[in-house]
Amino acid sequence: MSDRFLEGRTALITGSTQGIGLAIAEALAAAGCHIGLHGLADKQTVEAAKQRLQDAGAQDIRYFDADLRSPDAIEAMMADTAGCGGVDILVNNAGVQRTASLADADRKTWDTILAVNLSAAFHTMRLAMPAMGERGYGRVVNIASVHGLVASVDKAPYVASKFGIVGLSRVSALEYASRGDRVSGGVTVNCICPGWTETELIEPQIDARTQIVGGGRDAGIADLLKEKQPTLRMSEPSEIGSLAVWLCHRHAHNITGTAIPVDGGWTAQ
Repeated sequence: MSDRFLEGRTALITGSTQGIGLAIAEALAAAGCHIGLHGLADKQTVEAAKQRLQDAGAQDIRYFDADLRSPDAIEAMMADTAGCGGVDILVNNAGVQRTASLADADRKTWDTILAVNLSAAFHTMRLAMPAMGERGYGRVVNIASVHGLVASVDKAPYVASKFGIVGLSRVSALEYASRGDRVSGGVTVNCICPGWTETELIEPQIDARTQIVGGGRDAGIADLLKEKQPTLRMSEPSEIGSLAVWLCHRHAHNITGTAIPVDGGWTAQ
């Protein structure tokens, strides 16, 4: 494939001012995309993200600060993108995680995690995918989690949201499976399910484990990995970005409805 095989396509990546989302946005920018940057971030973080996307080769960057807990805010964001030609590639990456036992998790925790991690994806997909079907090309890449495939204690809302997005992706993949063809590329919906990945989202868990085992941050990370990730290696966000871009190629037209683990063997056990 050429380096800029997505030249002129428009990609919207939620939660893309840092971490995995920014890495995916950078990879799509390098492939030629116009970028819809999204996140609830301070001005300095947004400007830094824009600079990284420009350096990666983004043709055009538009920033959205929609609060994904609000369906109205999501609808306004999607209407804005539709007015500029619509979204060819939608990456639902935004997510929140809070660890607590089922007994200790409160209503607010449940509502927030389900709204951001699952309901927001439903709303962006229902608004973006009809136009993808009409064009005969579209890619939805939902960043689920290894916890969309297996469970862990103290993560009931998070696991429920990630199992939900895998199911949502499979249903929508079936509904749009026959749109387009090999030439146009078709419309596909897939999940990427990362295991331990070096992002700010997991820092609280690393800190908690470090407090338990002592020996510093590296010791905390090693203790986390040995429980579930057989490679004993974390993934880097850029690796998730590379996979997301690969799924956008026309040659991936028959890869749809999948949940691809990037988990160092976690779910193979």
